[in-house]
Amino acid sequence: MDDMNKIEMACFEIIANVGSARSCFIEAIDLAGEGKIEEAEARVAEGEQFFLTGHAKHGEMIAQEAGGEHIDPSIILIHAEDQLMSAETFKILAGKFIDLAKKNA
Repeated sequence: MDDMNKIEMACFEIIANVGSARSCFIEAIDLAGEGKIEEAEARVAEGEQFFLTGHAKHGEMIAQEAGGEHIDPSIILIHAEDQLMSAETFKILAGKFIDLAKKNA
């Protein structure tokens, strides 16, 4: 596999994992809104595992570039980073919604 294909595969790994994480976090928000706190917290924990996998792959790419291996920016890489940040935002929001649901319980 050439370097470009490795980068694209890494990007798709990030996208797939953080996309799953974001889905878990959104489900957690919905569950918190229904007052299902324990289920919401379980979805956040599940999402966190997906998020950490995607974040670790992103970290590997940063380390490669820091080590002197140039990584050309591409739409796929930009999309992967956008999805990573979006998932992180929903993770934060899920935590806030769960906290609010606990206060209102």
